[in-house]
Order: sequence, then C-alpha cells, then structure tokens
Amino acid sequence: MVLGLNLSFAVKRWMKPAQLAAMCRNDFGVEHVQFTWDLIDPWWPEELRDVMVADYREAFEKEGVKIDATFGGLASYSFAHFLAPAKEQREAAFLFFKRAIDMTVLMGAKVLGSPVGGMNYDDARDQGKREELYQEMLEYLQRLAAYGKEKGLEEIHIEATPLITEFPHSPSVCVKMMKDLEGTDIPIRLLVDWGHALFRPLLKDEADIELWFHECAPYIGSIHLQQTDGEWDRHWDFTKEGIVTPKLIKRATKNAGLEDIVQYLEVVTIFEDDDDAVYDGMKKTMDYLHRELD
Repeated sequence: MVLGLNLSFAVKRWMKPAQLAAMCRNDFGVEHVQFTWDLIDPWWPEELRDVMVADYREAFEKEGVKIDATFGGLASYSFAHFLAPAKEQREAAFLFFKRAIDMTVLMGAKVLGSPVGGMNYDDARDQGKREELYQEMLEYLQRLAAYGKEKGLEEIHIEATPLITEFPHSPSVCVKMMKDLEGTDIPIRLLVDWGHALFRPLLKDEADIELWFHECAPYIGSIHLQQTDGEWDRHWDFTKEGIVTPKLIKRATKNAGLEDIVQYLEVVTIFEDDDDAVYDGMKKTMDYLHRELD
C-alpha cells in the first residue's frame, strides 16, 4: 500500500513551509502529502494567498515531497456548502470551491478533496427536500468538474461521512452517488475515511471497513487513515489503542485491490495538546506505520 500524510497535524503548530516540508520528508519519511485548507484558506485575497501557496509548493518540491491533493479540512467542514438551506449559501459554496480549485492547481496538486456539505435538521428528514438538494448538489459538482478541467485539475474526491445530513453516508449511497456523477468533465471519485466507515453508533452493521472497501472499490480515489475506537470519529495517531490494526489495514486494502491508492494518515489533535507531545506521537506513529505497512 502507499502511505501518505494529511497536513492536519500541523495546523496552528508548524506553519513555516520549509520547516514543515523537511519534517514530512526527513522525520516522517513520506513522499506523498495532502495539503489542508486549514493552513491556507481559499477565500483569502489571491494577491496574498498565492504568495503563500507558492512558498509551500517550492518548499515541498525542494524536499522531494509531492503535494498530491488539497483537502477541505476542519474549518471548511463547518459550513453547509452545497447542502445548505439557503440558495445564497450554496452559490457562495460554488464560488468557494472554484477558488479552492485555483489554489490547488497553483500548488501543483492534481486532486481536490472535500465533503460536499450538510443539511438542516428538517431538510434531512424530508424525503422530498433531500432529493431536491441531492440533485442540485450533483449539478454543482458537475459544474465544478467543468471548471476544474478548464483550470487543469485532474480529479475531485468526495469524502463520505456516516451522517444522514450529508451525502454520501453509507456504502450504497456512495455507489449511487458515484454512478450519478459518471461522465463529468474530470473524474469525481470517492474518499473513504477509516474512522467514518467504522463509526458504530450510526452505521450499526455497516461499520465495517471491509464492506466499504469491497462495495466502493471501483470509485475510491484516496483514503484517510486514522486510529479510532469506533465510538467517535477520533482521528487519533497510532500511539493510542484502537480497532485499526496493521493486519486489518493490509487485509482490507489487498482484498479490495486498493494497494495503489494513497492512504493519508489524518491526525486531528486538540488545540490545547502540547506541541512536543503531538510531534512525538506523529514521529512514533509514522515509524510504526512504515515498519508495519511498507
């Protein structure tokens, strides 16, 4: 399998491009990273934003680390985007994602990844409104794919969650959504997160990574790896005890034929955690994963 790293661990801790790139390559031994919008907001004025984008691109290129993709991150996930109740917010989301594509291409990445948004409580429980928002969301993604092709983006990866207020939220809904998006100007694929797929309180019997991988394999473009206990979306590093083991990672990946898909470790820490403790956990985790999985 291919092990990569989402830069979520670095948010509000390691924000100097050269320092972060060297850490990823020399300390954590990775060649593939997924940049997070929590480090650079696509909304920022481009005359300022693009200078920072160029700095990150240059630093990671210098270290021989490939920025494969950019990903929405925590701040962007807070917004309802394409499933918002207000048309104005859905239109704003389209502008936001267009700017994210601009940023992604400028960074030299080929893929943009993100969840699509979340529905209001009432809308999520109204079958007619769910279908209306679902169809409109598909249209936005089709338009976004057309814009991506125009700008030089190669793929869009949609992250699945276990929440019924979001699309997609189960293996069957993932497959349906991917089929509904066939034929877009650039491929729209699926991003599966280990912690999301193993979330027992909502998924019940479908909280099974092997089920997700088996059913969704033809559509999976990238994977988020994390340690979790199945009770919450933990995003722990692998110094914590959980239900994700090297044996399960290797078996599930191999059996689904996903050995060539990059699995990005996505560790999300509490902001109050000590910086040195976070680094130590990341170092131990990456050493462990390289030892067990490479």
